[in-house]
Amino acid sequence: MEPLVVVEPLKQRRCADCRRGPLERMILEFNSPSCLDCADLGHLVFLPRGNAALTRRAREASGLWAVVVRHNRQRTRYERQGLLVEEVALARAEAACLADAEARARRRERDASRRAARDVRFTATLTAEILRLFPYCPLDRAADVAAHTSERGSGRVGRTAAGRALDEGAVTAAVRASVRHLDTPYDTLLMRGIPRHEARRRVAEAIEATLARWRGPEREAGGMGTE
Repeated sequence: MEPLVVVEPLKQRRCADCRRGPLERMILEFNSPSCLDCADLGHLVFLPRGNAALTRRAREASGLWAVVVRHNRQRTRYERQGLLVEEVALARAEAACLADAEARARRRERDASRRAARDVRFTATLTAEILRLFPYCPLDRAADVAAHTSERGSGRVGRTAAGRALDEGAVTAAVRASVRHLDTPYDTLLMRGIPRHEARRRVAEAIEATLARWRGPEREAGGMGTE
């Protein structure tokens, strides 16, 4: 069954029945324009296009509805502008969409709380692993490294698969990165225009000295890494 079609005229038109005009919207019957009141559609309200869920619900709830179109001269075609639906149907559709939006918002809040709790647990686990590998690292520094590298959306080592699995190489890389930026002049070298690889070479010895000190004397021999 073809839907009723209401046209938004580009030119000024008058109703063929009641002579009222210019018409904002009209229906063509036998190629003659009729206003919505004369076409028994005046009680409907306009719902602009743009919200697919609201449009679908309003159309389904409305006993009478019509498609509103306007001619696009550049594209030489009629384009949908929205619907005319019963006011009570639109109100019901808006209420349903609002309930859905509230439900989605509550679900997002619950999901965010669960993610935050998981992040807190993982940060604590990562802190413990850093202290296992570097028992002489200060506790607050280990916690800062864990929080920084595991920050959601950061793309840092702690968010990689290896980092989440507490891979020793990934955890060590996170600690090494922290030492590089906070305990050496690496960032200053970069700001002076020193190429990254050269800047890393210059600070490599200082980084390894700090890592060795944090590992402790009992692990120093086997704990040295390369930059």
